[in-house]
Amino acid sequence: MPALIFDCDGVLADTERDGHLPAFNETFAEFGLPVRWSDEEYARKVKVGGGKERMRTLLTPEFVVAAGLPSDPDALDERVARWHRRKTEIYTGIIRGGSVPPRPGVRRVAAAAHEAGWTLAVASTSAEASVRSVLELAMGPELAAHFGVFAGDVVRRKKPAPDIYALTVERLGLNPADAVVIEDSRNGMLAALGAGLACAVTTSAYTGDEDFTGASLVVDSLGDPPPRETVTRVLSDPRGVRPGPCVVLADLAVLPNRDGAPDPTAPDPPVDGPRPRPQ
Repeated sequence: MPALIFDCDGVLADTERDGHLPAFNETFAEFGLPVRWSDEEYARKVKVGGGKERMRTLLTPEFVVAAGLPSDPDALDERVARWHRRKTEIYTGIIRGGSVPPRPGVRRVAAAAHEAGWTLAVASTSAEASVRSVLELAMGPELAAHFGVFAGDVVRRKKPAPDIYALTVERLGLNPADAVVIEDSRNGMLAALGAGLACAVTTSAYTGDEDFTGASLVVDSLGDPPPRETVTRVLSDPRGVRPGPCVVLADLAVLPNRDGAPDPTAPDPPVDGPRPRPQ
């Protein structure tokens, strides 16, 4: 059975700039932390997979002293966990407020895949509550109920490590040769390719200038027909898909690597030690 696996942030909605960034900064203010990330700074932080991991980049010795934080590692971990729980509450409130719209085409393509009998999933290393709030925003509750959700700390290593996609494939009993991932970042693409999955990319607010060598298709959005027309701009099409004004399910259906041969254009996956078996 074919499968369509979505990343969350930047794919289902362009949430980083208008959702996560203000939620981080509001959290920092509430806890009296001497930091506010600018848009330029956050553009660098998004390359760090996971919200707690982004927060931990603050914890230089100088920052720990300036913020009056404990030096004990376990106590610091507890502080970061507390900050992240509050940040997730703020973020989900922003999403439920409706100020961050779904990205063009995601509901249309997912609905077509569901009607055609495809397996649907979302795989993200953001907090599960955050992912579910965006999923329901983008898909609506009825369609969202048909998605497998793999999110948060269900794997130890975050993207670009392939662990979250390997876990998704294993838990859903998928054949990687029948699945396609939709991502928005190079780290996400590397994670998908490292798990043996074909990857299409829809660039987002912070990722338009990244290197997507190895992706099967790169577009600026999936697009939508009138009356809310958004025309897809193709940025790279190494497989010769040639989508029309909008990416449709038939375009994605040709991307999985069903012959099992390695893609000679794909970059080597990241190497940072042996990958743990998903539990």
